[in-house]
Amino acid sequence: MTDSGIGQQDPSFHPPLKPRHIGRFNRIGFLTLISKEIGRFASVYMQTILTPMITTLLFITVFSLAFGGADRMVGDVPYMTFLAPGLVMMAMVQNSFANTSSSIMISKVQGNIVDVLMPPLSTIEILMAYVISGVIRGLVVGLSSMVVVIFFVDVHLESIFALLAYSLLGCMLLSTLGVAGGLWSEKFDHLSAVTNFIIMPLTFLSGTFYSVHVLPEAWQHVAHANPFFYMIDGFRYSLTGHAESNLWMGFWLLVQLNVAFLIFTFAMLLTGYKVR
Repeated sequence: MTDSGIGQQDPSFHPPLKPRHIGRFNRIGFLTLISKEIGRFASVYMQTILTPMITTLLFITVFSLAFGGADRMVGDVPYMTFLAPGLVMMAMVQNSFANTSSSIMISKVQGNIVDVLMPPLSTIEILMAYVISGVIRGLVVGLSSMVVVIFFVDVHLESIFALLAYSLLGCMLLSTLGVAGGLWSEKFDHLSAVTNFIIMPLTFLSGTFYSVHVLPEAWQHVAHANPFFYMIDGFRYSLTGHAESNLWMGFWLLVQLNVAFLIFTFAMLLTGYKVR
C-alpha cells in the first residue's frame, strides 16, 4: 500500500502567485519595461516621430501661406510665433496619449498583456513605466517638431521653468489618460472614440490656433475649463512671453489633475480592470 501522499507534492499543482513585496523596487524589470516601450515606438520612427514633424510643418505652411498668418498679430506677438508653440505642444500630448493607449490596446488584443502582468512588477512600477515611456515619446516628438519650427518661425526661450514644467505635466497627463483609455477599451473602435470625441476636440478647442480673447465671453469660460488650454498657454509663454491665463493657476491645476488621474489609473490596474 502506498503512502497517502504526506510529504509529497502533486507535480501538476502550482501554488498561486503571491504579490511581490511592495517595499522592494524591481529596478531591472521597471527599466526593461520602459526600454521595451521606447523600442516599440522607436522601431517605427517614420510613423511615431517623422509624421508629427511633417504634420506640424504642414500646419505652419497652411496658416502662413493660405490663411495669411505671416501678416497677422495676436496682441504684440506675430501670429506664426503665437501658433508654433501650440502646434508643438499639440503634437507632444497627442503622441503621449497614443503611445500608452495603443501599447496596452495591442497587448490586450494580441493576448500578451499577461507578459506584463505576470513578472514580479508592482502595480505602481507597471503604471509608471508606461507613463514614463509615453512622456519620453512626447518629448522626443516635441524636440523634433521644434527643430523644424525654428527654421520657419522666430521663437525665443523666455522661461526654462515653464518650458520644462508644462511639457512634462502635459505629456504626463495625456500618457496617464492613455493608460486609462487602453484599459477601458475592449477594441480599437472604443479607443478611436476616446481619441476622436475627447482628445481631439479638447486639443483643437484649447486656443492652439487662436486667442481665446476673441471668443464671446461665454465661450471664454468654456475655454478656461479646458485643461489643454493651460498646457498650451504655459508652453506658449515659455517661448513667446505671451500668456492668456494665470500661469501659476494653470500649473497647479495640471499638478492636481496629474495626481488625480494617476490615482484613478492606479486603481484600475490594481483591480485588474478588463485585463484579468
